Parts: sequence; structure tokens; C-alpha cells
Amino acid sequence: MALLELDGLTKRYGGLTAVNGVAMRVEAGEVRAVIGPNGAGKTSLFHLITGVVPATSGDVRFDGNSLNRMSSYRRCQTGLSRTFQLTSLFSEMTARENCRVAAQARLRGRWQPWGGTQIFREAAARGDEALERLGLTAIAGRSAGLLSHGDQRLLEVAMALSQRPRVLLLDEPTQGLSVEETITAVETLAGLLVDGKLTVLLVEHDMEVVFRLAQKITVMHRGSVIADDVPSVVRRDPAVQAAYLGGYA
Repeated sequence: MALLELDGLTKRYGGLTAVNGVAMRVEAGEVRAVIGPNGAGKTSLFHLITGVVPATSGDVRFDGNSLNRMSSYRRCQTGLSRTFQLTSLFSEMTARENCRVAAQARLRGRWQPWGGTQIFREAAARGDEALERLGLTAIAGRSAGLLSHGDQRLLEVAMALSQRPRVLLLDEPTQGLSVEETITAVETLAGLLVDGKLTVLLVEHDMEVVFRLAQKITVMHRGSVIADDVPSVVRRDPAVQAAYLGGYA
């Protein structure tokens, strides 16, 4: 059984079909990239998986259970965490506080009137662990809004990681980074994935990043999947070259 499975997932906005009958099976421990030109439906697909918007039809199953009737926060509780295409941080709070709040959001009993100190400490410990894994401990006490763009992107990954997800969805984690920042980010992300314990869905336009990290690639075009295979096969696919890769292949 796949850990995450999409079956005929579709989203329509009036006469516009943003996502059209997408089927996908993601195994536990797999790193899969979702690529395609602008407007292909990649971020819309992430919104459907995480419950930001409801599907018009189709199903999202996680660990064998349908998520269709679950709210976005409930899906996070089950083990789905994500980053966003546009950096989403609490800019006045420190990096450490951002991670602590993110971790606390997944802890059960976080709103109960007793045991608050224990929950706070556990959330803080999870946040500090995520910061260390992303190499951000040295800047943990700085306000998020004062960090470099590269560190802000990594901080958002740390926030998602602090929730200890079973599936991590990364929406263009290297967007806006310099060449040097991209190299650092990719090496950091590769270090997270080396033990094969984390399942990752990655939307990314930088093909060097995709081919460095992904074990499988799903290619979308105009809301539909046009290829789904290992990188070496996708790179040679004529339909993918025509729609997206161009001279890169």
C-alpha cells in the first residue's frame, strides 16, 4: 500500500480545470518531484493534498485512509506538513519561536487548560531539533524577518519538519535563492533525506535540484500528468521535452 495515494484528483474553477484527474502513488521513504511549466497545476495539487482547497472530484488517501472530509489542520495532525511557494513566517518572532509554534500546532492537548508547561517544553525541544537538522541553530535567536532569504526558506522547512511529518511537501524551496544559497539548501535537504525515513513531495523549477534530490518525477502540463517515472526515463521523454525540459535534456 502506498503511503500517499491520489486517485482521479480534480479541481475546477468554473470553466477552468486547474488539476485534471491526477493519479499518483508515493511510497514511504520516497522523494518525488512534481515539475511542469507555470500554470501546470503543481501548487494547486499541493493545495488539494493538504486541504487548503476542496477537490471537485477524486480522492486523497494517506496510509489507506481517505482525507477528503478532513480540514487542513486535521491533515497536518495525521502527518502531512508543507512549505509554501511564498515564504510564510512570523517575521517579528525569532527563528526558534517560529519552530516552537509550528511544533505546538501538531501536539495533541495544546489547548487544554492543564499541562501547558509540558506541551510548551516538548514543542520547544522539537523546534530546536529541527533547527539543528537544518543547520540554523546559530541564528535561532534572531527575528525571522531579519534573516537572509536563504535562511528564511530553510527556516520554513524547519518549521514543517518540527511537526515530525510522515510526508513533507516542499513548494519551490529554492525559489529566489542565489546560486550559492541554492547549493547550500540542496546539500542541507539531501542530508535530511539520506536515511530514507522521510517521504517528500517536491515542487521545483530548478532541474539541477530536481535531478539531485528526486528518486521519481511526476510531470504536469495543463493540469494533467504527462509523465511519471524515474529521472533518467523522464529526461528522455519526448512529451516532457516538448512541454517543459526543452534543451535541458
